[in-house]
Amino acid sequence: MTGTIAHLSAAGLFLLLTHFGISSTPLRAALVGRLGEKPYLGLYSLLSALAFWWLVAAYNAAPHVPVWPPAGGLAWVPVLMVPVALFLLVAGLSTPNPTSVGQEKLLSGDREPVRGILRVTRNPFLWGVGLWAVAHMVPNGDLASLILFGTLALLALGGSVLIDAKLARRLGAEWDRYAARTSNLPFAAILAGRQSLVWKEIGWWRPAVALLVYGGLLHLHRMLFGVSPLPW
Repeated sequence: MTGTIAHLSAAGLFLLLTHFGISSTPLRAALVGRLGEKPYLGLYSLLSALAFWWLVAAYNAAPHVPVWPPAGGLAWVPVLMVPVALFLLVAGLSTPNPTSVGQEKLLSGDREPVRGILRVTRNPFLWGVGLWAVAHMVPNGDLASLILFGTLALLALGGSVLIDAKLARRLGAEWDRYAARTSNLPFAAILAGRQSLVWKEIGWWRPAVALLVYGGLLHLHRMLFGVSPLPW
């Protein structure tokens, strides 16, 4: 079964099930109650790492099955989208966020929890991963790439919805007040007049770091992945 599309599909399904089937269901509470929070997080992290490793290994061994022909113009999609995705990743990782593991207490603290990139989306990191994955689906056009990047896009964007729902159940009124002033969909709260963009809270160093990472990836992409990301 190894080296087949079926094997890759099984790896993708396993990754989704280990995340959505554990962390977003009552099974998580049962495991935490039996093991404790820290042992559960350790075992869950190990399981997640193994699931990602299986997915990447299955992708590398999968056959090339074209779905649509590659076209030079399609290569512009990741060139234009990945900088945005990296900015969301950098901003998400560097901004305290009540939706991150162990940071729910930010909602009950003295400091205003809605700051910086959280005014744009309350799940910036997951949206960054999702946009990165979708951007890589477009120019590849083969079945293995669609399964790999589609799995990662579904994991990130579907995960943002499930995390919101989980925190709504767990935190109740505190979450309701936070959700009323933010949005999962980027810029939705701003366009609805429930929030405003305050660029000084984001700062210029975050986009600068994102651009540096982007430049490094462009330079090293061929060496690391065997193909140039540049349309020309």
